Amino acid sequence: MWEYTEKVKDHFLHPRNVGEVEDPDGVGEVGSLACGDALKLTFKLDEHKRIEDVKFQTFGCASAIASSSALTEMIKGMTLEEAKKITNEDIARYLGGLPQEKMHCSVMGRDALEKAIAHYRGETEKKAEGEIVCECFGVTDLEIERAVRENNLTTVEDVTNYTKAGGGCGKCHDKIREIIDKVHGRQHAMQRKPARLTNIQKMKLIEETIEREIKPSLKKDGGDVELVDIDGNTVIVKLRGTCATCVASEVTLKHYLEAKLRELVAPELVVEEVEA
Repeated sequence: MWEYTEKVKDHFLHPRNVGEVEDPDGVGEVGSLACGDALKLTFKLDEHKRIEDVKFQTFGCASAIASSSALTEMIKGMTLEEAKKITNEDIARYLGGLPQEKMHCSVMGRDALEKAIAHYRGETEKKAEGEIVCECFGVTDLEIERAVRENNLTTVEDVTNYTKAGGGCGKCHDKIREIIDKVHGRQHAMQRKPARLTNIQKMKLIEETIEREIKPSLKKDGGDVELVDIDGNTVIVKLRGTCATCVASEVTLKHYLEAKLRELVAPELVVEEVEA
Protein backbone atom coordinates (compact mmCIF):
# COMPACT_ATOMS: atom_id res chain seq x y z
CA MET A 1 0.00 0.00 0.00
CA TRP A 2 1.40 3.39 -1.00
CA GLU A 3 1.89 6.04 1.68
CA TYR A 4 0.07 9.15 0.41
CA THR A 5 0.13 12.60 2.00
CA GLU A 6 -3.14 14.23 3.04
CA LYS A 7 -2.77 16.69 0.16
CA VAL A 8 -2.43 13.86 -2.37
CA LYS A 9 -5.54 12.21 -0.94
CA ASP A 10 -7.42 15.50 -1.10
CA HIS A 11 -6.53 16.15 -4.76
CA PHE A 12 -7.42 12.55 -5.62
CA LEU A 13 -10.75 12.47 -3.81
CA HIS A 14 -11.64 16.07 -4.71
CA PRO A 15 -9.76 16.85 -7.94
CA ARG A 16 -9.81 20.44 -9.14
CA ASN A 17 -10.40 21.60 -12.71
CA VAL A 18 -11.57 18.30 -14.18
CA GLY A 19 -12.82 18.39 -17.75
CA GLU A 20 -11.89 20.19 -20.94
CA VAL A 21 -11.66 23.94 -21.57
CA GLU A 22 -14.04 25.12 -24.26
CA ASP A 23 -12.24 26.48 -27.33
CA PRO A 24 -8.79 26.07 -25.70
CA ASP A 25 -5.66 27.97 -26.70
CA GLY A 26 -3.41 25.05 -25.84
CA VAL A 27 -3.90 21.28 -25.83
CA GLY A 28 -1.41 18.67 -24.62
CA GLU A 29 -1.88 14.90 -24.55
CA VAL A 30 0.58 12.38 -23.15
CA GLY A 31 0.62 8.74 -22.16
CA SER A 32 -1.36 5.84 -23.49
CA LEU A 33 -4.30 3.82 -22.21
CA ALA A 34 -2.32 0.73 -23.19
CA CYS A 35 0.39 1.74 -20.70
CA GLY A 36 -2.09 2.48 -17.92
CA ASP A 37 -1.78 6.29 -17.73
CA ALA A 38 -3.05 9.03 -20.05
CA LEU A 39 -3.50 12.77 -19.57
CA LYS A 40 -5.08 15.55 -21.62
CA LEU A 41 -4.44 19.14 -20.52
CA THR A 42 -6.20 22.18 -22.00
CA PHE A 43 -5.80 25.86 -21.14
CA LYS A 44 -7.09 29.29 -22.17
CA LEU A 45 -5.26 32.61 -21.83
CA ASP A 46 -6.73 35.96 -20.79
CA GLU A 47 -6.08 39.31 -22.48
CA HIS A 48 -2.81 39.62 -20.55
CA LYS A 49 -1.57 36.27 -21.86
CA ARG A 50 -1.89 34.63 -18.48
CA ILE A 51 -3.49 31.22 -17.92
CA GLU A 52 -7.08 32.09 -17.10
CA ASP A 53 -8.56 28.59 -17.19
CA VAL A 54 -6.99 25.15 -17.26
CA LYS A 55 -8.55 21.70 -17.03
CA PHE A 56 -7.45 18.10 -17.25
CA GLN A 57 -8.75 14.64 -18.04
CA THR A 58 -6.69 11.80 -16.59
CA PHE A 59 -6.91 8.05 -16.82
CA GLY A 60 -4.65 6.61 -14.16
CA CYS A 61 -3.96 5.99 -10.50
CA ALA A 62 -4.45 8.25 -7.47
CA SER A 63 -1.04 9.85 -7.96
CA ALA A 64 -1.76 10.61 -11.63
CA ILE A 65 -5.06 12.29 -10.80
CA ALA A 66 -3.62 14.20 -7.83
CA SER A 67 -0.58 15.37 -9.82
CA SER A 68 -2.78 16.61 -12.67
CA SER A 69 -5.12 18.40 -10.28
CA ALA A 70 -2.21 20.01 -8.44
CA LEU A 71 -0.58 21.17 -11.66
CA THR A 72 -3.72 22.96 -12.82
CA GLU A 73 -3.93 24.81 -9.51
CA MET A 74 -0.25 25.75 -9.65
CA ILE A 75 -0.26 27.32 -13.10
CA LYS A 76 -3.45 29.36 -12.92
CA GLY A 77 -2.59 33.04 -13.36
CA MET A 78 0.90 32.32 -14.67
CA THR A 79 2.35 33.39 -18.00
CA LEU A 80 3.44 30.55 -20.26
CA GLU A 81 7.08 31.33 -19.55
CA GLU A 82 6.42 31.01 -15.82
CA ALA A 83 4.39 27.84 -16.26
CA LYS A 84 7.05 26.24 -18.42
CA LYS A 85 9.51 26.46 -15.53
CA ILE A 86 7.36 24.11 -13.43
CA THR A 87 9.20 20.81 -12.92
CA ASN A 88 7.91 17.41 -11.89
CA GLU A 89 9.71 17.91 -8.56
CA ASP A 90 7.74 21.14 -8.04
CA ILE A 91 4.49 19.21 -8.54
CA ALA A 92 5.57 16.54 -6.04
CA ARG A 93 6.61 19.16 -3.48
CA TYR A 94 3.27 20.97 -3.89
CA LEU A 95 1.57 17.71 -2.91
CA GLY A 96 3.83 17.22 0.08
CA GLY A 97 5.69 14.43 -1.71
CA LEU A 98 4.86 11.37 -3.78
CA PRO A 99 5.94 7.74 -3.33
CA GLN A 100 9.13 7.24 -5.35
CA GLU A 101 7.37 4.52 -7.32
CA LYS A 102 4.81 7.12 -8.46
CA MET A 103 7.09 9.99 -9.51
CA HIS A 104 6.37 9.22 -13.18
CA CYS A 105 2.89 10.68 -12.58
CA SER A 106 4.35 14.12 -11.89
CA VAL A 107 6.57 13.76 -14.97
CA MET A 108 3.46 13.05 -17.06
CA GLY A 109 1.90 16.33 -15.89
CA ARG A 110 5.02 18.30 -16.76
CA ASP A 111 5.15 16.72 -20.22
CA ALA A 112 1.46 17.44 -20.92
CA LEU A 113 1.97 21.10 -20.00
CA GLU A 114 4.98 21.37 -22.34
CA LYS A 115 2.95 19.89 -25.20
CA ALA A 116 0.03 22.25 -24.55
CA ILE A 117 2.35 25.27 -24.63
CA ALA A 118 3.97 24.01 -27.84
CA HIS A 119 0.52 23.59 -29.37
CA TYR A 120 -0.41 27.19 -28.52
CA ARG A 121 2.81 28.46 -30.09
CA GLY A 122 2.14 26.54 -33.25
CA GLU A 123 5.20 24.38 -32.85
CA THR A 124 4.84 21.18 -34.85
CA GLU A 125 4.80 18.17 -32.58
CA LYS A 126 7.88 16.15 -33.23
CA LYS A 127 7.84 12.42 -33.47
CA ALA A 128 9.53 10.69 -30.59
CA GLU A 129 13.21 11.46 -30.94
CA GLY A 130 15.96 9.15 -29.95
CA GLU A 131 16.11 5.39 -29.82
CA ILE A 132 13.38 3.36 -28.12
CA VAL A 133 15.00 1.70 -25.11
CA CYS A 134 11.95 0.33 -23.30
CA GLU A 135 9.69 -1.43 -25.81
CA CYS A 136 7.06 -2.16 -23.14
CA PHE A 137 6.35 1.54 -22.48
CA GLY A 138 7.87 3.19 -25.57
CA VAL A 139 10.46 5.22 -23.64
CA THR A 140 13.44 6.59 -25.58
CA ASP A 141 17.05 7.05 -24.54
CA LEU A 142 16.62 10.86 -24.64
CA GLU A 143 13.66 10.70 -22.26
CA ILE A 144 15.68 8.55 -19.87
CA GLU A 145 18.68 10.88 -20.13
CA ARG A 146 16.50 13.87 -19.28
CA ALA A 147 14.96 12.16 -16.27
CA VAL A 148 18.37 11.06 -14.98
CA ARG A 149 19.88 14.52 -15.45
CA GLU A 150 16.99 16.55 -14.00
CA ASN A 151 16.36 14.29 -11.00
CA ASN A 152 19.88 12.97 -10.37
CA LEU A 153 18.75 9.36 -10.75
CA THR A 154 21.37 6.71 -10.05
CA THR A 155 19.68 3.30 -10.37
CA VAL A 156 17.49 1.42 -12.82
CA GLU A 157 14.76 1.39 -10.16
CA ASP A 158 14.92 5.21 -9.98
CA VAL A 159 14.48 5.45 -13.76
CA THR A 160 11.49 3.09 -13.63
CA ASN A 161 9.90 5.21 -10.91
CA TYR A 162 10.24 8.38 -12.98
CA THR A 163 9.63 7.11 -16.53
CA LYS A 164 8.24 3.55 -16.25
CA ALA A 165 11.15 2.39 -18.44
CA GLY A 166 12.33 -1.01 -17.23
CA GLY A 167 9.09 -1.76 -15.41
CA GLY A 168 7.97 -4.44 -17.86
CA CYS A 169 9.98 -7.38 -19.12
CA GLY A 170 13.30 -6.04 -17.83
CA LYS A 171 15.23 -6.59 -21.06
CA CYS A 172 16.21 -2.93 -21.21
CA HIS A 173 17.84 -2.78 -17.76
CA ASP A 174 21.39 -3.01 -19.12
CA LYS A 175 20.77 -0.21 -21.61
CA ILE A 176 19.22 1.97 -18.90
CA ARG A 177 22.25 1.34 -16.71
CA GLU A 178 24.56 2.45 -19.53
CA ILE A 179 22.57 5.66 -19.96
CA ILE A 180 22.79 6.39 -16.23
CA ASP A 181 26.55 5.90 -16.31
CA LYS A 182 26.86 8.05 -19.43
CA VAL A 183 24.94 10.94 -17.88
CA HIS A 184 26.97 10.80 -14.70
CA GLY A 185 30.22 10.50 -16.62
CA ARG A 186 30.94 6.99 -15.44
CA GLN A 187 31.90 3.90 -17.35
CA HIS A 188 29.68 0.85 -17.49
CA ALA A 189 30.00 -1.49 -14.52
CA MET A 190 31.71 -4.06 -16.70
CA GLN A 191 34.45 -1.57 -17.55
CA ARG A 192 34.83 -0.43 -13.95
CA LYS A 193 35.64 -3.78 -12.44
CA PRO A 194 39.30 -4.90 -12.33
CA ALA A 195 40.46 -7.31 -15.01
CA ARG A 196 41.31 -9.79 -12.27
CA LEU A 197 39.43 -9.78 -8.99
CA THR A 198 40.82 -10.85 -5.64
CA ASN A 199 38.57 -13.10 -3.55
CA ILE A 200 37.58 -10.18 -1.33
CA GLN A 201 36.84 -7.94 -4.35
CA LYS A 202 34.76 -10.70 -5.95
CA MET A 203 32.74 -11.30 -2.78
CA LYS A 204 32.10 -7.59 -2.32
CA LEU A 205 31.07 -7.14 -5.95
CA ILE A 206 28.71 -10.12 -5.74
CA GLU A 207 27.04 -8.61 -2.66
CA GLU A 208 26.76 -5.16 -4.28
CA THR A 209 25.36 -6.57 -7.53
CA ILE A 210 22.68 -8.59 -5.73
CA GLU A 211 21.64 -5.58 -3.64
CA ARG A 212 21.79 -2.94 -6.40
CA GLU A 213 20.86 -4.80 -9.58
CA ILE A 214 18.96 -7.99 -8.72
CA LYS A 215 16.87 -7.43 -5.59
CA PRO A 216 15.00 -4.33 -6.89
CA SER A 217 13.78 -6.25 -9.96
CA LEU A 218 12.63 -9.26 -7.93
CA LYS A 219 10.88 -7.09 -5.35
CA LYS A 220 8.71 -5.49 -8.04
CA ASP A 221 6.94 -8.85 -8.39
CA GLY A 222 6.88 -9.60 -4.66
CA GLY A 223 10.01 -11.74 -4.70
CA ASP A 224 13.40 -11.47 -3.05
CA VAL A 225 16.71 -13.27 -2.72
CA GLU A 226 19.01 -13.83 0.24
CA LEU A 227 22.75 -14.32 -0.20
CA VAL A 228 23.61 -17.30 2.04
CA ASP A 229 27.26 -18.02 1.23
CA ILE A 230 29.99 -17.76 -1.38
CA ASP A 231 32.19 -20.83 -1.87
CA GLY A 232 34.83 -20.15 -4.50
CA ASN A 233 32.89 -19.52 -7.70
CA THR A 234 29.65 -20.92 -6.27
CA VAL A 235 27.13 -18.37 -5.04
CA ILE A 236 24.61 -19.94 -2.67
CA VAL A 237 21.30 -18.15 -2.31
CA LYS A 238 17.79 -18.60 -0.95
CA LEU A 239 14.82 -17.35 -2.94
CA ARG A 240 12.19 -15.55 -0.88
CA GLY A 241 8.66 -14.22 -1.33
CA THR A 242 6.89 -15.11 -4.56
CA CYS A 243 10.16 -16.32 -6.06
CA ALA A 244 10.27 -19.17 -3.54
CA THR A 245 6.98 -20.66 -4.69
CA CYS A 246 7.05 -19.65 -8.36
CA VAL A 247 7.06 -22.51 -10.86
CA ALA A 248 9.65 -20.54 -12.85
CA SER A 249 12.06 -20.24 -9.92
CA GLU A 250 14.72 -22.26 -11.76
CA VAL A 251 14.50 -19.81 -14.65
CA THR A 252 14.90 -16.89 -12.24
CA LEU A 253 17.86 -18.61 -10.60
CA LYS A 254 19.80 -19.50 -13.74
CA HIS A 255 18.62 -17.27 -16.56
CA TYR A 256 18.41 -14.08 -14.52
CA LEU A 257 20.35 -14.21 -11.25
CA GLU A 258 23.25 -16.34 -12.49
CA ALA A 259 23.36 -14.60 -15.86
CA LYS A 260 23.47 -11.18 -14.20
CA LEU A 261 26.29 -12.15 -11.83
CA ARG A 262 28.28 -13.67 -14.69
CA GLU A 263 27.84 -10.47 -16.70
CA LEU A 264 28.68 -7.97 -13.97
CA VAL A 265 31.11 -9.90 -11.76
CA ALA A 266 32.78 -12.96 -13.30
CA PRO A 267 31.81 -15.35 -16.13
CA GLU A 268 32.75 -18.46 -14.14
CA LEU A 269 30.21 -17.93 -11.35
CA VAL A 270 27.55 -20.58 -10.66
CA VAL A 271 24.43 -19.90 -8.60
CA GLU A 272 22.86 -22.61 -6.49
CA GLU A 273 19.87 -22.48 -4.14
CA VAL A 274 20.34 -23.77 -0.63
CA GLU A 275 18.27 -26.78 0.36
CA ALA A 276 15.16 -25.94 2.39
